[in-house]
Amino acid sequence: MKTSHAIDLHKVLTAPVVLAMMIAYDDFSAGAWAYLAIHGSYGLMWRYKSLVFPDRQWDQTITAAFGVQMFVGLGLYWVAPWLLISGGTEAPGWLIGLAVALWGFGTLFHYGADAQKHFVLQARPGLITDGFFARTRNPNYLGEVLIYAAFATLSMHWIPWLINGFYWIVVFVPNMRKKDASMSRYPEWDAYVARTGLLLPKLVGRPGPEDGAPSPTETASTAPPRAQ
Repeated sequence: MKTSHAIDLHKVLTAPVVLAMMIAYDDFSAGAWAYLAIHGSYGLMWRYKSLVFPDRQWDQTITAAFGVQMFVGLGLYWVAPWLLISGGTEAPGWLIGLAVALWGFGTLFHYGADAQKHFVLQARPGLITDGFFARTRNPNYLGEVLIYAAFATLSMHWIPWLINGFYWIVVFVPNMRKKDASMSRYPEWDAYVARTGLLLPKLVGRPGPEDGAPSPTETASTAPPRAQ
């Protein structure tokens, strides 16, 4: 099996799993419906992305045992809806609005950056520093952070933040550092780092490539895997 099989299965199952929680706990509140909408649609969009502009890093062949282990690990992300729905606490309107806003901006960065990277590298191999990559070197990671921050916010519990923090520190940060180390071989690297942030966009300085220089972001063949 491939890595994508375990990941895509988890993403697609999120909507029915959350709906099953709502039915089991008889919670059809605005907060529960909002959670189903943002996390469920995120999973379906992920599957659509896999079909339209797939990430080749997820084509890696893995054993069935490792695939099960990966699926169980990703299952930790279902703790957030369980805490929200089983707790029976009504989410206030302002909190739902905040979660939806975080999810919206996260979706923009995550899928927009992945699409830009995929289609630009299809047209020409090389480096990218414009568009989503003009101010941050990891707009896709930034998008995922915002998306899962939305889920944790709506859960109204500290445990999802702990789970998110674990993945961000143990998986995201090392992968971003490895990506930086790999990208540093390009002659434009120093100028690119000076005007971008590792994760958060750098809002000062020139936003794009200087003097028409090619743009340095990692190619699809060398980019390290991202966590879900």
